[in-house]
Amino acid sequence: MQHPLPLTRDLVLIGGGHTHALVLRMWGMNPLPGARLTLISPTATAAYSGMLPGHVAGVYPRAALELDLAKLARHAGARLILGRASGIDRAARMVQVEGRGAVAYDVASIDIGISSEMPMLAGFAEHAVPVKPLDDFADRWQAFAQSVAAGQNRGRVAVIGGGVAGVELALAACERLGAAADVSVIEAGVPLSLLGRGARHRLCAQIEAAGARILRGSGAVRVGPGAVHLADGRVVEADFIIGSAATRPQGWLADTGLALEKGFVHIGPTLQTLTDPLIFAAGDIAHMGFAPRPKAGVYAVRQAPVLLANLRAALTGGKMLPYTPQRDYLKLIFAGGGTAVADKWQLPLHGRWLWRWKQRIDLRFMAKVHDLPAMPAPPVPAHVADGVRVALAGGKPLCGGCGGKMGGQVLRAALATLPAPQRADVLAGAGDDAAVLRCGTGAQVITTDHMRAFTPDPWLAARIAAVHALGDVWAMGAAPQAMLAQVTLPPMSEELQARSLTEILAAAAGVCAEAGADLAGGHTATGAELTLGFTATGLCNGAALGQAGALAGDVLILTKPIGTGVVLAAEMIGQAPGRAVAAALDSMCRAQTAEAAILAPVAHAMTDVTGFGLAGHLLGMLDASGLGARLELAAVPLLPGALALAEAGHASSLLPANLAALSERMTAPPGPHTALLADPQTAGGLLASVPAEAATRTLQALLDCGAEAAIIGTLTAGSPHLTVV
Repeated sequence: MQHPLPLTRDLVLIGGGHTHALVLRMWGMNPLPGARLTLISPTATAAYSGMLPGHVAGVYPRAALELDLAKLARHAGARLILGRASGIDRAARMVQVEGRGAVAYDVASIDIGISSEMPMLAGFAEHAVPVKPLDDFADRWQAFAQSVAAGQNRGRVAVIGGGVAGVELALAACERLGAAADVSVIEAGVPLSLLGRGARHRLCAQIEAAGARILRGSGAVRVGPGAVHLADGRVVEADFIIGSAATRPQGWLADTGLALEKGFVHIGPTLQTLTDPLIFAAGDIAHMGFAPRPKAGVYAVRQAPVLLANLRAALTGGKMLPYTPQRDYLKLIFAGGGTAVADKWQLPLHGRWLWRWKQRIDLRFMAKVHDLPAMPAPPVPAHVADGVRVALAGGKPLCGGCGGKMGGQVLRAALATLPAPQRADVLAGAGDDAAVLRCGTGAQVITTDHMRAFTPDPWLAARIAAVHALGDVWAMGAAPQAMLAQVTLPPMSEELQARSLTEILAAAAGVCAEAGADLAGGHTATGAELTLGFTATGLCNGAALGQAGALAGDVLILTKPIGTGVVLAAEMIGQAPGRAVAAALDSMCRAQTAEAAILAPVAHAMTDVTGFGLAGHLLGMLDASGLGARLELAAVPLLPGALALAEAGHASSLLPANLAALSERMTAPPGPHTALLADPQTAGGLLASVPAEAATRTLQALLDCGAEAAIIGTLTAGSPHLTVV
């Protein structure tokens, strides 16, 4: 029998710049066995700089700019850590990440891009928008352009910086805003100084033809609300102020001890930093001291194959390759009116065909990082037992999290064989959210849960699993007391075992601390895949809150949106948009301590929404309380992207069993929206039955604590049946 190869080395990519995006794509086509790949990025998407002028001009929608790092990470088999790197401890080989523990590396690469912020310019941070980071700029520009189109704002735009980027954006702004445009470019020196004379002359003529103006010879000295003040006393009034003059590296690099050039990481021909051969750098953040070049995306793109080869060499002891940047490159610059200007070797060209050429180049790059070929699955042996091929016919991988659990009918049939509790101090056993034990004059609840990890990130998987396990404690109105961890790690070296276990315990301990509980130990093992579970206990001063006790006329309140099952199912096959994945992970990471404290004193009954979906867990409450319910489908909050993915045919592997269990117990309009009521939730919200007179103030308290809560229906007299309208 062939065993999976153990993981022995950690490769960490810091930042989701263009070079790293291409490395992820190429790695997925030919991964290095034994290497665990990690991408650290503050966002699940990154904007592509080449298409930004087209977006500003209205040629491309916002979504067209996005490099989907979540899809690229899934394709590459990498764990995606959604956090901002804030430092590197080179002695310990650890990357510091805001909001979570440090991440260990054996080899690391930096491609974090740069900023156009101008902190030395008074008022810039409060009143201007830097072009970089691109994502934030694109979002804010889109909102401004829409406000101008709606007549809510004037189209006065000031661009600080008369380089290629500033002039290009000014022309794009003129095109997008049309007759409302009033655009100024502010340049203290010579506009477009890096271009040849012919291209510079053509672009200046385009600015004049578009009705914009270049204010030369005097730089900005202060930015105020709605105005840029120049050194010569002129004041440029503007409703949207763009900063494009600066190229500024992130400040934390100064504390790494790496050799820097004006804050940029100094690298040699192999793209290794001059200071530390275990750390590489690429893209705009890198300074090529061996062959200095201006910051341009063409170098980032062409560095990718060399970076990939040298990262593999660093992990295997192979030979490094040198990167030789080209002396000059073709600059295709948006010029408005469906045209572009080309500049290379002092030979300018202008025309519509150049714009079409630029579009083809940009769209070809985006296609390269979006069209990720699926790797073939291992072939099924020629001779298998009866039923194997039928079981594999669906072709979908088994989901992780709650989507990988058994169906409710199977579970109920097995639980029916259990004997009734024999001890007098066991007040409730199987059937409710947790077992209830007598504890003095109150009660102790105890529950356990474990799941196949749906992410290769041990820290993230542990945080979500811990929040998920505590859901049963919160649902019963108990104060979390203690937790025990059950950890199964996939094959890996002892060093990576120690790293992974440290991350798991740190994440779980953090959840416990937030909930007022203690992580008291646990059990470890090795196996085929990462599996995490927790046993949790909680204390109640009086009786535990269960699923029984709801009353007709009560209002149903849900504390989290649903849709994690369909998002995770689509993500497993690389089809979920990065923004949807990020929103789902953020929701699953949210503990319910504050929500439980608000609901427990007023709720008649409560449960948490997990594997059986919202409808399945609501029916559990109806069975226990002997009531029916009326649910308003439109009132049920959904995670971003969940409905679109369901409409596209994506579904958790547990969904068919959940729907079968509802077939005769729920009356609802057919369709994907209704199916989401059966979507299995991992670390889902609390579902509470609250007296009608307390519903409004309870909901407001939940919203005030940051919960995405909603009133979704009411309980009715009658047999346990769910009616969805």
